[in-house]
Parts: sequence; structure tokens; C-alpha cells
Amino acid sequence: MQGRSLVETISRWDPVQVPLPLRWGLTLLAFVLAFVIRYQLDGTLPPGFPYLTFFPAIILCSYFLGTACGIAVAVAGLFTAWYFFIPPVNSFALTGASVIALVFYVFIAVTDIGLVALAQHALRALDAERQAKAILAEQRRLMFHELQHRVSNNLATVSGLMKLQRRLVSDEAAGLALDDSVRRIDLVARIMRNLHDPSGQTVDMSRFLADTSRDLLESAGAANRVKLSVDAVPLHVGAEVSVPLGLIATELLANTLEHAFPGEKQGQIAVLLTHASDRGRAVLRIRDDGQGLPEGFDIDRARSLGLSIARQFAKQLGGTLAMERRPEGGTEAHLEFSH
Repeated sequence: MQGRSLVETISRWDPVQVPLPLRWGLTLLAFVLAFVIRYQLDGTLPPGFPYLTFFPAIILCSYFLGTACGIAVAVAGLFTAWYFFIPPVNSFALTGASVIALVFYVFIAVTDIGLVALAQHALRALDAERQAKAILAEQRRLMFHELQHRVSNNLATVSGLMKLQRRLVSDEAAGLALDDSVRRIDLVARIMRNLHDPSGQTVDMSRFLADTSRDLLESAGAANRVKLSVDAVPLHVGAEVSVPLGLIATELLANTLEHAFPGEKQGQIAVLLTHASDRGRAVLRIRDDGQGLPEGFDIDRARSLGLSIARQFAKQLGGTLAMERRPEGGTEAHLEFSH
């Protein structure tokens, strides 16, 4: 019961967990206390309350010690109050008034015990349903992680086969296309591995962007001439956002490395991820100080495969993707999306 609130502990109470001798000992104690308190109040209370202190004892014993204990207190309370507190006192004589009092007591006692029994039955059913749902949720979690693991392995296999095929391709354009495809497959596999992490079913995009940007810069052989900075707010998203967002970011970074800094040109790239003013939306910006966009550039008309992929995934995220010249030189790619 450690870590539970008092209300949760009471709601999950099961009388069976109390040893039988202790259960009946507490029942006797509850009856004795109810009797002593009622006896002390005799003469103070107005007429008509012979069972006043026995009803709480019946309810408490029924709930915490079991129905049988509640019935025992009810029966003992019936005869005790009849003898000591219902006129004529110190006798079991029956009068019209005493019969009414006894019938009233039996009705209230039976109602109390019945309601407690129904409440306990409902709580046990609720607890059983809660446990069944917890087991089902754990099974689904394990199945989800197993699926992510298999998908990641399958993608790694496909990537490996494509890399083998790349060695046999002599055409430069075909080789570049295969390299781009392998890079995209490796990216999706990395996201799936992150989702397979037992800590959760989400990806921290701030960490992902930092790791992926650094890896992409190194794989392009530009780490020594291009300075990269990543400033991203913590943003945890599921696969439905992390996969397209990761692909968009890598496509924009690859496009920047290819066109902003051709040859051995040096420069800087800044990756920024911030929350938008609208709740539930975020903004990804990739800036560079390279040679800038060509005159008349329109991203919606660009025939680049990478930018076409980025545009399609931006629509999938319910976002807008734009690229524009920076006044101080270079280019900024801007993506606002829902998460």
C-alpha cells in the first residue's frame, strides 16, 4: 500500500487481508465501544435514539472486517439496546413502541449491511477491471516495442542491401540516388530505435536534431569547414510527427550543405526549434550564411527530390514550409507544424 493515498487505500480495502482472530477481536471491540458510548449518553440524549451508536459500528465492521462481522454487531446491538435502552428498560418486554423501534432498527441495519456489501462488490469488480486493463496495456506496450524493433531491423537489412548494390553501380546519378535513399532509410531506422527505448514511445526532437545534424555534417565531410549550432526546446513527439519532421530536417540540412557551401566554402548553419504562438504548434528554422537562393526561386516549383519530399511531409504535419533569402545573406528554411 506504499505510495497510495488514504482514499485509494480505503477504496481497495479487502477484509480478507485481516487475520480471522483479529477480525473478530476488532468486532467485539467495536461493539463494546458502541455500547459504552451509548450507555454514557443515556439520559443525555432525547428519547428515541436507542441504537444511535450501533449504526456506525455496523457500517465500519461490515466494510473493514466483513459482512459476517457487521451482522454480528447488528444482532448484538439489537438485543443490547432492546434490553438497556428501550422502555421498559432492563427487560425484553414487547410493547407497541418497542416493536416499532425494533423493526426500524432491523430495516436500517439490513440496509447498511446490504449497501456496504454492494459497494464492496462494485469496488472489487472495478479493481479487477483495472488490473485487467493494466495487463492489457503492458501487453500492448510490449507488442509495440517488438514491432518497432522488427521494423528497425528490417530497415537496417534494406539499407545494407542497398549499400551492397551501390558498390555495383557505376553511374554517378544512380549512385547519388541510392546514397540519398540509404540516408533516408537509416534516418527512419534511427527514429524507430528511439521509439523502441523502454523509457517511452516518443522521441525528444531537440536531442534528435542535435545528433542527426552532427552526423549529417560528418558524413558529408563538412565538419571542418561548416560550423553547426542547434538551439532546440524540448519537444517530445510520437512516430507520426518524429518521422516526417526528422526527414524534413535532414532534407533541408542536406540541401543546405549541397547548395549553400559548394566545394570547400566555409560557413555557419543554425538549427532552431521553438514553440509557436499557437498552442500545439512549433517552428523549425534552418539558417545559413551561404551563397543564398538563386533569383526567382520558388520552393513550390522546385524539382529537387529532397525538397519535394520535404513539402509532402510538411503537408502531412499540417504545416507550411518556406525558404527565403536572409537580408544579411544566406538562406532560411522555415517550417511551422502541429505536434
